[in-house]
Amino acid sequence: MTCSERRVLLREVARRTTVSISVGCLIPGVLFYSLFIVGGVWPAMGAALAWTYGALIWRRATHRPVSGLLVLAAGVLTLRTMVSIAAHSPFLYFLQPVLTDVAIGIAFLMTLLSSKPIIARMAPDFYPLDDEVAARPGVRRLFAGLTALWGTVLILKGSIMLWVLTSSSTDTYVLVRGLTVPPTNVLTIATTIALALWVAKREGLLNPAPVARPEPLPVA
Repeated sequence: MTCSERRVLLREVARRTTVSISVGCLIPGVLFYSLFIVGGVWPAMGAALAWTYGALIWRRATHRPVSGLLVLAAGVLTLRTMVSIAAHSPFLYFLQPVLTDVAIGIAFLMTLLSSKPIIARMAPDFYPLDDEVAARPGVRRLFAGLTALWGTVLILKGSIMLWVLTSSSTDTYVLVRGLTVPPTNVLTIATTIALALWVAKREGLLNPAPVARPEPLPVA
């Protein structure tokens, strides 16, 4: 791989990662907390859900790939909103993501028992992998390590937020979550990217291809 090709690949990875995280997590989160401050929890719920389904429909209609992260976000938000409306309880809307974090974290760790951890299944959303690269021992260890990292972070984050939710007011919970969860997510994402780049470099996926030197001419 040449230096030019490496730069193009890194830009593509950065673009895919930024788009997937922004569309699936960042933008609906910003919409929710902005409208929660202005109009309360119900308009905030509707805005986050409308954005997620709008993004899904738009990407389908324009034949763009739909990331697993966006599909997961749509499913989670739909369940949260339906349960909260049915019970007419905003508390349940905040309780569900806490329990979901813990459940997803446990599910992440459980996939370590399979031949393909969950991160290995999500990786193609961010990096163009072929079967040969995905089967390399170093890459397989990376997927297992990142699955363990995200599973642990999700369980810890969910457990702490559950304690805050049940021991304080809704406004306090929203404030604490807004101040702590985004930095935690950013740190985990940064760690994920750093580890992935380190392994990619070790595996030669980001190194320029060696230039073949001509054989010396025999001396007459």
